[in-house]
Amino acid sequence: MAPQAGNTGTALNGKACGDAKGADRLLCLIQDPYSGTFHADAFWASLGTSIVAMILITLAFSLMRPRNTIVYAPKVKYADEKHAPPKLGKGLFEWVGPVTRAKEGMLVEKTGLDAAIFLRFTRMLRNIFLTLSIIGIAVLIPANVIGSDRAAISAYFKGGQEFFVTMTPQYPDGRRSGSLWVHVVCVWAIDLVVAFFLWRNYGAVVRLRRQYFDSPEYLQSLHSRTLMVTDIPPADRTDEGILRLADQVEHTAALPRASIGRNVKELPDMIVEHDEAVRQLESVLAKYLKNPDSLPIKRPTMKASKKYRANNGAHEVDAIDYLTSRIRELETEITHVRESVDKRNAMPFGFASYERIEDAHTVAFAARKKHSQGTTIRLAPRPNDLIWQNLPLSKKQRGWRRFWNNFWVAILTILWIAPNALIAIFLSNLSNLASIWPGFRENFQRNHKTWAAVQGIASPALTSLIYLILPIIFRRMSIRGGDTTKTSRERHVATKLYAFFVFNNLIIFSIFSVVYSFIAAVVKNREKEDAWHAVVEGAFFYKLLGGLSQVSYFWVVWLLQRQLGAAADLAQMINLVWTWFCRTFMAPTPRQEIEWTAPPPFDYAVYYNYFLFYATVALCFSTLQPLVLPITALYFAIDYWLKKYLLLYVLITKTESGGQHWRFLFNRLIFAVCLSNIVMGLVIRGASGGWYKVFFMVPPAFLVLGVKWYCAKTFDGQMIYYTKATLKDPENLAEPGKKVRKNDRIQSRFGHPALYKPLMTPMVHAKARHVLSEIYRGRLDNSDTASTTGYSDIAMDPMSHSHPGKTARFAPPAQKEMFEVVPESRLDFEHFKNRAEFADALGGNGELYGRPDDLISERSSTPRSFLGRRGSGVGSGNSSRASSPGARSDRSVSAHHHHHQRVGSGSPLTSPRDNNNGYHRQVSHPAYRDDPSSSSSRGGDIGHRGRMYTMSNESESRLLHGAQPLGHAGPDEDGSYGLDRWRTGGSSGYVGRETADEMGYDYYRGRR
Repeated sequence: MAPQAGNTGTALNGKACGDAKGADRLLCLIQDPYSGTFHADAFWASLGTSIVAMILITLAFSLMRPRNTIVYAPKVKYADEKHAPPKLGKGLFEWVGPVTRAKEGMLVEKTGLDAAIFLRFTRMLRNIFLTLSIIGIAVLIPANVIGSDRAAISAYFKGGQEFFVTMTPQYPDGRRSGSLWVHVVCVWAIDLVVAFFLWRNYGAVVRLRRQYFDSPEYLQSLHSRTLMVTDIPPADRTDEGILRLADQVEHTAALPRASIGRNVKELPDMIVEHDEAVRQLESVLAKYLKNPDSLPIKRPTMKASKKYRANNGAHEVDAIDYLTSRIRELETEITHVRESVDKRNAMPFGFASYERIEDAHTVAFAARKKHSQGTTIRLAPRPNDLIWQNLPLSKKQRGWRRFWNNFWVAILTILWIAPNALIAIFLSNLSNLASIWPGFRENFQRNHKTWAAVQGIASPALTSLIYLILPIIFRRMSIRGGDTTKTSRERHVATKLYAFFVFNNLIIFSIFSVVYSFIAAVVKNREKEDAWHAVVEGAFFYKLLGGLSQVSYFWVVWLLQRQLGAAADLAQMINLVWTWFCRTFMAPTPRQEIEWTAPPPFDYAVYYNYFLFYATVALCFSTLQPLVLPITALYFAIDYWLKKYLLLYVLITKTESGGQHWRFLFNRLIFAVCLSNIVMGLVIRGASGGWYKVFFMVPPAFLVLGVKWYCAKTFDGQMIYYTKATLKDPENLAEPGKKVRKNDRIQSRFGHPALYKPLMTPMVHAKARHVLSEIYRGRLDNSDTASTTGYSDIAMDPMSHSHPGKTARFAPPAQKEMFEVVPESRLDFEHFKNRAEFADALGGNGELYGRPDDLISERSSTPRSFLGRRGSGVGSGNSSRASSPGARSDRSVSAHHHHHQRVGSGSPLTSPRDNNNGYHRQVSHPAYRDDPSSSSSRGGDIGHRGRMYTMSNESESRLLHGAQPLGHAGPDEDGSYGLDRWRTGGSSGYVGRETADEMGYDYYRGRR
């Protein structure tokens, strides 16, 4: 007997749904919301339109690409020589060759490990579904056709739909039930194929991680040899306490350099408020000065923030005066807090940096199961990866936040069921809404074409808007949930998005009508018999088979339409349209125009979720509708090629994790395989295959779980740690006569970016320069030097030229420039890519442009992040405001104006220039050299591809000009060094120094 659930002519109380009215019609739509949505021509129409539209969009991209390199190949212009992708010709299809020839090794070097693993994951999915397509086309479709009841299919379906229905097990023929064994065998085959590719790619990812560990970027970085210690008890919240905790976990040959976190309190919030005020002032000025030769009579006004209405009142105030006043007050407060931050209490987190990477990883590996005094010790992420506001949280606070975060995500997921069902039933087919709403029916019939256009736009637009907002919501919830790194935040966002999509868009969307009709049938039959017989008579498995088979047609069409999204990503349609609209109809600020020219970051969490969801849908419906397998393979084959171009030439990785997303992807695919096994088991049971066939499908799930256990045991340690053990005495490994130089050692510590981050300066267009003096009624006189008291040695503060022996911070303050005037020719990210305010959001970690933020420099091995991030430190004099890039000679300033200038004090805008330092250089320290640059050699190499950003950096070239001699550190009065009082016995590998390091931490090092 054929299952009646597949019959599209659903009846309610013996009344045909087509004749039902009002509430009965609504119930019919809920029971069968997809009736009439699939026709034989729908598949071919979707296939044709998707392929044709994708080809047309790709052709449009090929035509626009040579004329819009800022949009379609920004990395060619902005990246340094090492990371710049191959150059492209001007021909129509000259972009195809370089993309095709790009191999994985080059992708790792040019795009980073995260991008390379994303492409490997996409390629793996392509290969999986290409292999499964062979099984589906050659085995599953013939088995379903042979085992189908042709008579039942012909009775219910007409117009060519019979062909698609016979490819599913929706109407099994009881006389050919042996064909269901083919499904059981295919389940084994599918699980084995997925397990093989997962195992094979796990090993490949481990090899990539090992190569990453051996790369110069990793070996020369600060985070590679640094540990992050959290949940530190109050008694150990000192630098010495961190050393003690690390030593209790594992003895190492050398002591680390420790840094306890300091309580910066409201400083980060003040900087955020300052940046928002600067952006708001820029927006006000951009609108007011849109036509500077014809200013509006009325100056712009605004209402003061509720927080400051006590001083300004509730009435509207002059926007320019109010915002400049707020900026001045905030800069003064920020300066005060920065200078006093070291007087505040220590925080329950800190960092320990080792001289050798092996020591740090050995301690981290030993600390996996050791929690000395309740602390957690693990490898530190990159400095730009930290979410500083969550580091002080205790385990209890983090646990409660995580619980409430998951609780609200679950509530949101459940609450979305009703809107999701309403969108699927009514918004995607307005005729359903017209059938139950008489008032709307008349208007719908009168303006049918208009409402047809609304239907084609409203449903996808609303759905896309919701899915655009969801990642933002989940990111904010993850931050509130206590995530300490952006990498873990993105992983949790992808996890929650995947769970949301699978539950709502796959499970609920696919079985909602089946469950509803089953419950309705049970309630109806319960009036005639007992509850158990009513459940049996409800034929749940038959209805489930029919419902899943029917909704599988929707997924076939839906997956075909995904090709359009891949092509739209390549064409950058949204970015092009949005920037054109803003430039044409709005008044963008100089900062916005600069940001539009920057390479956009790639949203890994969103795309990983999409790809995992597509793969899960295809696996779950692989035996129900084998057509999903080649369609999914086609999508991944096309998108792999297109995303390869985007990651190579357009998109950047905002926060490089070094390939740490792989295990999350591996685990979600394991879950997808197990879920598909459950669906396949229900399908076989619904087709009257019997429970014994279902039991034969259980072992493959355990086989896949066994592969997960094997990979975790075999590969995880190699993928996470550079090494798991190290020799206690590194001197045995040293070459005879080779001395360890001072600059080979780490002598710096992680610090909160709020302590040194340069403050933003309001930007205005150069065309309005001549009217600034008319509209601006004051100036800022106080310096906002980014003091890092308590966090730095002498290498942290530049020395004053005019006051020998004094740092610039204690020199007499200079007048502050209020505005930064940006000419039209400078509205390009090329001139600002090393500025912290732009690089933090648009420059990744700076490695793409030759400026890694935690690269250990020659100057006392201090990380570049402490010199002013990416060269954006102290811009002019003692100001910590970010300065614009521009070459400058002291002798040539008076001769001509620079292209880029600030208004206020009239001094030209300057910016640091960095020497192309290697990791080890046997030359005199640059701090003692005079600046070798001259006016004849400056100005022509700004942003030159193939070299580092080469503007002079006074902190490297003239740091100690006029400085007093350095002090010397000695032992305690008893001749011993500080840590000997608590470190006794211990490892014989601890090596002291005969000569005290003038800049080091020998106070914490034991003597021979």
